[in-house]
Amino acid sequence: MYCVRNVTEDLYWVGANDHRLALFENIHPIPRGVSYNAYLLLDEKSVLFDTVDWSACRQFLENVEHLLGGRGLDYLVINHMEPDHGASIEEILLRYPKVKIISTEKAFMLMRQFGFQVDGHELIEVKEGDTQSFGKHVVTFVAAPMVHWPEAMVTFDTTNGVLFSADAFGSFGALDGKLFADEVDFDRDWIDDARRYYTNIVGKYGPHVMHLLKKAGTIDIKMLCPLHGPVWRENIPYLLDKYVHWATYEPEEKGVVVAYASMYGNTEAAAQALASKLCEKGMTNVWLYDVSNTHVSYLISETFRLSHVVLASVTYNLGIYPVMYGFLQDMKALNLQKRTVAIVENGSWACKSGDLMQKFLDDEMKGITVLNERLSLASSLGEGKEAELDALANAILASMQ
Repeated sequence: MYCVRNVTEDLYWVGANDHRLALFENIHPIPRGVSYNAYLLLDEKSVLFDTVDWSACRQFLENVEHLLGGRGLDYLVINHMEPDHGASIEEILLRYPKVKIISTEKAFMLMRQFGFQVDGHELIEVKEGDTQSFGKHVVTFVAAPMVHWPEAMVTFDTTNGVLFSADAFGSFGALDGKLFADEVDFDRDWIDDARRYYTNIVGKYGPHVMHLLKKAGTIDIKMLCPLHGPVWRENIPYLLDKYVHWATYEPEEKGVVVAYASMYGNTEAAAQALASKLCEKGMTNVWLYDVSNTHVSYLISETFRLSHVVLASVTYNLGIYPVMYGFLQDMKALNLQKRTVAIVENGSWACKSGDLMQKFLDDEMKGITVLNERLSLASSLGEGKEAELDALANAILASMQ
């Protein structure tokens, strides 16, 4: 049974939702599922914009077949061929062998690498600024390399202002019938998934995203059609503002994420005490996370959201506790910068974690300010540490001024 929705008068969403997948890219938890978005334009020519993951192929094919109603498919535009969008290309080619495929040179190269059988079909290779008419609708192609793969492009419909934005402006979360962002309370129910999607999937490539946003600023966008998550037809500046913050690594809010790695609860107790101090002094936008049982994608999202980070780690084998070291590696890999960091260290006989975390932040990351004040524990937070705890809280608050 088909499941489609109108996007505009002659443009339709023909994607599918997936609640069975537990890990996106086999890494990131998606407890609310994910959508795979594809779009079908019925003009003088019929045009399919992207496909879906193999797991959603059956629903997708039923949607396309229903809307075509027996007519052929003239064009397949592939903005981004990563398998969660490109895996069903071959199924489309089998059913519509006369379809012409429009994509970039690198996309065709990668299709062949993945074993997609595209040769033998008419391939139309496009580059920045090329246009294509489908009848009433004329589209132009815009290169979007490293947002977040090197072959990516976006397609702008100059007739109705629709931007097919590939993986830009996407989000985790299944749509479940609610196609448009204005059909949900996005700021309450969706922004965390959108941020976690961006920061973990695209976050490393902030300069490339800013380059695309500058291009987007030169065209009159009336609607954003991403490959995951809701379609935007209202309040687009809200989402663009979020993207500018994320792509330039500017925090969205003044606040503190306290990430702690604790073996027996003593480092956790110190993290709780620091959080209480901060709240007592008026900073209540404080969020604690146990690095051992919080997936790192949530930690990364929170560090992109908030201005200050407290790293609290026990010493382990004279090094940084392994899960904390992994978190540091992810922060580096995703290019986090422009943050103020405070350190809490613990060690029973050789307290090394603080110096090692500071060395990592100084040597491996950029744009990170590490506060001079540090809370050092010998096994647990003793009563004599009250002054250090207070000084660290005051230093965090002073750095927010």
